[in-house]
Amino acid sequence: MAKEEDFQQEEAEIIYIPDDEGNEEEFEVVMKFEVDGSDKKYMMVVPVEGDEESDEVYAFRYEEDENGDDLKLYTIEDEEEWNIVEETFNTLIAEEEEEA
Repeated sequence: MAKEEDFQQEEAEIIYIPDDEGNEEEFEVVMKFEVDGSDKKYMMVVPVEGDEESDEVYAFRYEEDENGDDLKLYTIEDEEEWNIVEETFNTLIAEEEEEA
């Protein structure tokens, strides 16, 4: 018999990212991960208020302070780094789908 907490959906982690004009936009964190062989951390986010049809996912490298209170996001501009992040993300998604 399944326990009630097994059916409770995990609460989404929401972050706010300012756009080019300084307006804060709301994003839901889809996944956080580290790339093997590096100490860099990455997160994949999707816009909270967006087109339901849109599958747009944004990737950022991030750093947290020791307390985990302050989050700094960095865009990924290096093509080689982007390829590694994209490959890792696709692998993790595939593993999740296999478990489901």
